[in-house]
Amino acid sequence: MSSTSTSDLGRRDLGGRQADRVDALVDATITELRANGYEGLTVRNVARRAGVAAATAYTYFGSKDHLVAEVFWRRLQALPEPTANGQRSPVARVSATLRELALLVADEPELAAASTTAILAQDADVQRLRDRIGTVFNDRLRAALGNDADPSVLRALNLALAGALLQAGMGYFSYTELADRMDEVAGVVLAGRR
Repeated sequence: MSSTSTSDLGRRDLGGRQADRVDALVDATITELRANGYEGLTVRNVARRAGVAAATAYTYFGSKDHLVAEVFWRRLQALPEPTANGQRSPVARVSATLRELALLVADEPELAAASTTAILAQDADVQRLRDRIGTVFNDRLRAALGNDADPSVLRALNLALAGALLQAGMGYFSYTELADRMDEVAGVVLAGRR
């Protein structure tokens, strides 16, 4: 297992070849998931597809869960920064934020299913990524709520989002349905804050 998470190393901290290898491994992970699903995903197969030695791949990623969590993390990091829009109501801002997070991997069912399993792994590198993912979710929801965010409302929204993502990952409903359900959650949790 790697001693330093790739997520602890920003692209600027990796040398050119190292950063290129990590990017190739991340891209190959997506391709492997599409071809073989989570069950067929291995670090060795990802390394082979990326044109990287398996030992090199394990230098950066200690497990397939770490690879998948890194892909999810990168997708989350690629979202545009939330913009403060004073013209929109708190419910509209929170609904838009929840929808954006719910749809993050909606168009990639293999990645969505793999992410549910991978992000729950006990791997130390995955745990670090999970903490970062949770922080970004929380920060985006706090920004959507505004400066006077009630901590209990923020906790309720975080719990609802996490639970809904888990249920969608388990196949109880689609990610598109998840986004619609999160609109409903925002309305209920923020009732009276139009």
